[in-house]
Amino acid sequence: MEQQKKVTTIPASRTRFSSTPITEKKKRKVAGYARVSTDHDDQFTSYEAQIDYYTNYIKGRDDWEFVNVYTDEGISGTGIKKRIGFQNMIEDALAGKIDLIVTKSVSRFARNTVDSLTTIRKLKENGVECYFEKENIWTFDGKGELLITIMSSLAQEESRSISENCTWGQRKRFADGKVTVPFHRFLGYDRGPNGELIVNPEEAETVRRIYRLFLQGLTYNGIAKQLTNDGIKTPGGKDHWSISTVKSILGNEKYKGDALLQKSYTVDYLTKKTKVNEGEIPQYYVEGDHEAIIAPETFDLVQREMKKRGNGIMYHSGVHVFSSKIRCGQCGSFYGSKVWHSNSKYRKTIWRCNHKYDGCKKCTTPAIDDSEVKTAFLSAVNKLLETKAEVIANGKEMLPFLFKTDELEAERDRLLDEAQMVADAVQQNIVENARTALDQNAYKKHYDDLADRYDKLKTRIEELTAKIEETQSRKAGYEDFLKAFENTPESLTEFSLDAFNGLVDHLTIYANDDIRFTFRNGQEIKA
Repeated sequence: MEQQKKVTTIPASRTRFSSTPITEKKKRKVAGYARVSTDHDDQFTSYEAQIDYYTNYIKGRDDWEFVNVYTDEGISGTGIKKRIGFQNMIEDALAGKIDLIVTKSVSRFARNTVDSLTTIRKLKENGVECYFEKENIWTFDGKGELLITIMSSLAQEESRSISENCTWGQRKRFADGKVTVPFHRFLGYDRGPNGELIVNPEEAETVRRIYRLFLQGLTYNGIAKQLTNDGIKTPGGKDHWSISTVKSILGNEKYKGDALLQKSYTVDYLTKKTKVNEGEIPQYYVEGDHEAIIAPETFDLVQREMKKRGNGIMYHSGVHVFSSKIRCGQCGSFYGSKVWHSNSKYRKTIWRCNHKYDGCKKCTTPAIDDSEVKTAFLSAVNKLLETKAEVIANGKEMLPFLFKTDELEAERDRLLDEAQMVADAVQQNIVENARTALDQNAYKKHYDDLADRYDKLKTRIEELTAKIEETQSRKAGYEDFLKAFENTPESLTEFSLDAFNGLVDHLTIYANDDIRFTFRNGQEIKA
């Protein structure tokens, strides 16, 4: 005979998540969470109202003990890294200071589905419940996680839609040529009545000084040190200038009155990760948008000098006006400054080949001091000034012929059109293979032929582009020389820093009585 089973139910005596006796009347420690995603005035009322509401709501319950209302103002809900109030709340909850978190809705808690579920599960494991008032979801409820997953996904999708709309609006403003900058950390300009760029005279002088020091030969680091030592604030209001800050000011086209828009873009609306725009999306160049601080020709000269320093084979030094200007006639390397008799009254700074004592074969080129360089310059430049009118006339006459790029540009444009046709053929071939069952050997051969043709076209286009840019750069340098030469007096009796920087490319020392100056028009004169 089958034995009769007897089952006796033993009622639960403790709550599932807090492990406290069910008969114990203990107040739950409750906190509220309020967040608005923008800091606009129209959101301020909502922000204050949320704080006031949850404070009164929690205190109005006899079985709840008010802990705090944690807040984040002007912070997006797509991530939790920058939400300090949210992070503090979670830390306090995990530390046992909170039993229940009350907030307006799932979207207020987080618009990122993964963040939302991960945080709620962590809180749940530690006996902390969340209540979303709008959706009437309690996370300890069996259906809570399913509902939260659905609502979080909807909130994330809404965030994506908002992000795309904002991106579209921003790009539409770019396409319309509407320029804006982060004025609170942009040196030289203030925001005008209609959001336009208005020159700040005091800050503009700092910008001009940076450009002036750079053209005088100082390095980025040298300029940064000088500005730091003089107590000038950075664009961000800091005391210490960095090399990157100096470079960004020297390379920013807004200082010549123009603006390149969409230099970077947001890759992911959840992480807010940005990337430098390298051609993935359109850019827009606006000319003459606002008042320039730096003359366009000066700005262009600085860009050429930056490129020259960056691509130079030899290291550029800018501690002195003659740094990276004096070359050794034997080995071709630069001269560097050295100090003789540093601890005596005969202390003297001289220039000497940096590789004079390197290796077995030593350079025999002589050392030279500042005064000798200046004297040699006056000798060479005055020789050149004897034929000033002829040099200028010949230069202007030969300029169109010396730096012609018409044929190079025509070939480049033709190859660009051909490359586009090949690229279209590649795409068409891929689509056709996806839609139709093609012979894969034939498809692969055709694809490889097109790809090889495209690579060869691309290589040639890059070569042509480099030649065009190099020719145009030399042309611009020649034009700069002619302009500086026209502004130079008929004869120089004293060393002029502007004349030296504007006219001289470099000088080469072969011997004490053989110092040759190569001017920026390519002409070499022995001093």
